[in-house]
Amino acid sequence: MMVDPRPLTDPAPTVLAVHPGAELFGSDRMFAESVEGFRGDGARVVAILPEEGPLAVQLRDTGAEVLIEDTLVLRKALLAPRAWPTLIRDTWRGWRNASGAIRRVRPDVVYVSTITMPLWPLAARRHRVRSVTHVHEAEHSGRRIVNVALYAPHLAAGQLIVNSRFSLQTIESSIRRLTRRAHVVYNGVAGPSTVQEPPRSLSDPLRICYVGRLSPRKGPDLILDAVAGLTREGGRYRVDMVGTAFRGYEWYEHDLTAAAGRLPDEVDVRFHGFQTDIWPFLADADVLIVPSRLDEPFGNTAVEGILAHRPVIVSDTSGLREAAGGYDTAMLVTPNDADALADALRSVRARWGELAAGVGDSADLAHRRHAPQTYRDSVSAIVLPPASSLARAVTAEGSPLLSE
Repeated sequence: MMVDPRPLTDPAPTVLAVHPGAELFGSDRMFAESVEGFRGDGARVVAILPEEGPLAVQLRDTGAEVLIEDTLVLRKALLAPRAWPTLIRDTWRGWRNASGAIRRVRPDVVYVSTITMPLWPLAARRHRVRSVTHVHEAEHSGRRIVNVALYAPHLAAGQLIVNSRFSLQTIESSIRRLTRRAHVVYNGVAGPSTVQEPPRSLSDPLRICYVGRLSPRKGPDLILDAVAGLTREGGRYRVDMVGTAFRGYEWYEHDLTAAAGRLPDEVDVRFHGFQTDIWPFLADADVLIVPSRLDEPFGNTAVEGILAHRPVIVSDTSGLREAAGGYDTAMLVTPNDADALADALRSVRARWGELAAGVGDSADLAHRRHAPQTYRDSVSAIVLPPASSLARAVTAEGSPLLSE
């Protein structure tokens, strides 16, 4: 039986918001948007991160308090038998820190960002505090036993927020009972402050941009394979890689750099590392490619490309299909297929006039679908106690949630 939330005695509720990283990639940005929404509704927010980083700076700018604490982040590698001693050690330390933080902060609600932080819903329930988990991960093709292990601790949460219908279906295939308390809220994605329209006609080289983690599952190497084949047909290409590798995947970034060095002279590959401001890179590109090999719960980067008035080429899979579907200037291609990417790039050259003329309409639609304020209002309506003014107003007038 779930524990009822503690009665609200202070008109300004306190949210203890926990997140597993301090960078500014997709889920990090959504955590910042959620915190901004809570702060906009007058809530006190205490955010717990595992380390300092650009996310911590942004949270403090919103008026949130930031604490740095060791906490258990349940990576799949920790589920392997050889990693169990580390898992046991981190679980003990994480439980002690989670319980201590809840006792010190005395929150009205604990907001758990991502399923990789399994101890927080359990600790919140132990201390009779309501919790909400925000699910940003979904891998339907993964082993069911692993998904069950990741999702099961969140049965202790009062409610779930999921970022796509694909994520909801993945949860349902693992633990159906969790979906009874789940709400689908699409990510809020802010566009650039100013837009640079695409050129009316293409020039050489065709400028391709990739934004995201440098990892095998994200597939930036497929872009290099695609353009290598296209150079045999003539034309030049420039590829801008904006992003870094996960810790432990430095080998992939090294291999990617080596592969770029072996490409024909007609291909210029530039590695820019992690960038807080991606908009100058999109403004300097003709097309954005999101070439993920495996399931993605959503596709913030695809939406950002559309908001930047650029055609996008996106893997036709999972949450990426939801993020990029329905736009005339977005092309969905077979995942893990360099030839499909090459065909899409040929189409960009052949249809450039049509694509350049349609990017404004696509951006208008993306603004309506993913307005950050709608996202903040939706998350606040679920997370904040009913006595909070915005939560009460949104609930009374009809929540902007996309699905329940």
